[in-house]
Amino acid sequence: MENLIALPGDTIGIIGDSQNGIMLARAIKQMGFKVAAYCSSQSVPTLAEADVKIVGKLTEKDKLQDFAQRCNLVTYESEYLNSEVIAFLERFTKVPQGRNTLEITQDRLLERAFFESLNLNIAPYATIISMDDIYQEISSIGYPCVLKPIQKGFGKSRQRIIKKQADIVKCADIIDYGTYILESWVESQKELSLFMARDSSGQVKFFPMVENIYRDRVLHESLAPADIEPDVEAEAKRIAQTIADNLKYVGVMQVAFFMTDEKNLYVKRLVPTLSVAGYVFDQASSVSMFEEHVRALINMPLKEAQLTTPSAMVLVSTKDRDKVRLQWALKDNWSYRVFRIPETLRPVEREGYVLVAASSAQKAALQVESTGIWDALPEE
Repeated sequence: MENLIALPGDTIGIIGDSQNGIMLARAIKQMGFKVAAYCSSQSVPTLAEADVKIVGKLTEKDKLQDFAQRCNLVTYESEYLNSEVIAFLERFTKVPQGRNTLEITQDRLLERAFFESLNLNIAPYATIISMDDIYQEISSIGYPCVLKPIQKGFGKSRQRIIKKQADIVKCADIIDYGTYILESWVESQKELSLFMARDSSGQVKFFPMVENIYRDRVLHESLAPADIEPDVEAEAKRIAQTIADNLKYVGVMQVAFFMTDEKNLYVKRLVPTLSVAGYVFDQASSVSMFEEHVRALINMPLKEAQLTTPSAMVLVSTKDRDKVRLQWALKDNWSYRVFRIPETLRPVEREGYVLVAASSAQKAALQVESTGIWDALPEE
């Protein structure tokens, strides 16, 4: 009991505006805690589950201080939250996740330098600040490749895929916006994720491996467990453990990988907080991503995340909503999670998600495909 930093009845604060917040708030309340939420708008769904609701900008220090002082601890639920905000909150309350990992992962150059310091396998890349740099580096990076800003969070609008020399000119309209990396395109058989929870003593517990399916470079579906060989999973865990051992982060985090046809793993990215692909564990695991995150934050013993039900998790957008509703009366193995998005904010890319149970994750994915709901989405 002495090691716990919060007990039922205490208040856990959530800062951020993503859809992770409302799911996390529900888990916190189920565990007997109160929820304080700091969001940028009254329309953010997290506020619907909060006991203490504070709306303000991330620059309003009086409101941030008031929020922090109402909480026994605070957690951020988005990888895009400014690390300087976390530094400010740490002056008034505990933020077990800390800010150092966030600072590393928000900068693609820092993130890759961190991976290189651990001798991890990553895609070849080069630093780009001008069009001349692209022309000079393309011979060593090769085609195809991707130009990405070093700051994450801009989405596809600030990225360019370069398949041949004629495509380089398409980068001219964004090159003056900042520093970029030019990264080799990894031809992958599968994209995988390994989720883990790390407590304050450094103990790590892994979730089952996940396979992620993207459409138009946006996550569409996650399958658990991933259909991979045991030695591939063992190597992924070795890499993830190495990363965890070299960070002071507390909570759930995700390591994403490319797996080539030769079964080689390339580290794609690290997400130091809750991540959409982890929604599949609501059904596939003996403990949800959200509960395990809370357990790590308050220093409860971490659970063993055992596979319970092979599952597919499919994200639902506004345009899919009516078609998905038709399945309510048809599918007894479909479960539904909704984010309670206000009508004024629709249409949105993520209304919620569907969890499909089957004897294998691949059979669940085939059932999703057979509905035809997502046929119009292009493959990436």
